[in-house]
Amino acid sequence: MLQCYNPQNENILIYIGGHLYPRSEARISVFDSSVQRGDAVWEGLRIYNGKVFAFNEHIIRLQEKAHALMFAGIPKAEIIKQAVFPTLLANKMFDNVHVRLTLTRREKITSGMDPRLNQKGCTLIVLAEWKKPVYGETSLKLITASNRRHSALSLDSKIHHNNLLNNILAKIEANLAGADDALMLDLQGFIAETNATNIFMAKNGKLFTPSSDSCVQGITRHFVIKLAQDLGIECLEKNISLTDIYNADEVFVSGTMGELTPV
Repeated sequence: MLQCYNPQNENILIYIGGHLYPRSEARISVFDSSVQRGDAVWEGLRIYNGKVFAFNEHIIRLQEKAHALMFAGIPKAEIIKQAVFPTLLANKMFDNVHVRLTLTRREKITSGMDPRLNQKGCTLIVLAEWKKPVYGETSLKLITASNRRHSALSLDSKIHHNNLLNNILAKIEANLAGADDALMLDLQGFIAETNATNIFMAKNGKLFTPSSDSCVQGITRHFVIKLAQDLGIECLEKNISLTDIYNADEVFVSGTMGELTPV
């Protein structure tokens, strides 16, 4: 499973800090915090028939994670919407579109780690691409990664930050093993999520998903839990071991980029 280049995205317009730039001219400073330390937060949005799925929920999560990292000048929801919708309109994008929202701590006055070196507020980036769900219609093949998902003891996985090396290392293992993605365990050996998605398993008519101690509190995950409840399907958040997964009746993953995909 490898995402391919889409020629439709050759001439897209990208929003950076209040302006739209052609793809070939879209740049940020080498002093930007996202370049310097991966110091940024992000959200993925999907567009269906001219509407942004769960837009408010994504905006709130972006703002809360920026607040947890003590960003200054976090944009209000209306400002974020005023960046996203004009970008979509300028690109004539109304369906089969994925949007990557990035909020960086912006430029530093000199290279360094200290957030006090960032004295200009935030920079919002809106990258909208023509992109269908990345997994397609085939089932995923997963391996179990050897590295562990971050816990709140070190770097809280609930923060949707740009420093994704923890996930990338797991993805490298999956690539080398010829698998699509990697299942990541927490520090206690229970399943957290994959390198890119939340995970669910079905057993004896019930649905289970790992507790959110060491995983992103996915918005698609939230809606799966709610829909299961609406349909009268018992859905439990609990510690899930590899033994549980090996004996599941069904397993699937959830996420904005890939929607719902069987394993």
